[in-house]
Amino acid sequence: MNRRKFIDLFLGGSLIGTFIAFLYPTISYLLPTKQIEVVIKKITAARLGELAPNTSKIFKFGTSPGILINTSDGELRAFSAICTHLTCTVIYEEDTGTILCPCHNGRFDLGGNVVSGPPPAPLESYNVEISGEDIVVSKKG
Repeated sequence: MNRRKFIDLFLGGSLIGTFIAFLYPTISYLLPTKQIEVVIKKITAARLGELAPNTSKIFKFGTSPGILINTSDGELRAFSAICTHLTCTVIYEEDTGTILCPCHNGRFDLGGNVVSGPPPAPLESYNVEISGEDIVVSKKG
């Protein structure tokens, strides 16, 4: 093997290696690995007496947040805390008694229905049960 052939092989191999070094992260970004998500159907969101009337609490429901609301009448309601517009986390406004998405001023009533703003669909509602001293939230269906 002469010197010219060796340099051609070395530079060609370096070029192929550089191309693969740029191509591999791009492909792994475009084709992410499948992650196994644990399906949570029921969770203890709070304890009795933890929520005063007309207040709320954000809780973790699997990998996404949920919101538990104790209305001014003392009724407990739970919803997904993910806005249906751009997946922002919603908050409960005590003074208006509505659920607000602070990203684009989307508002939901205490039934999860859209009152105003850009959200295209209502919030997903959850079942709320009292089990002993625990407030248990579960998915419907």
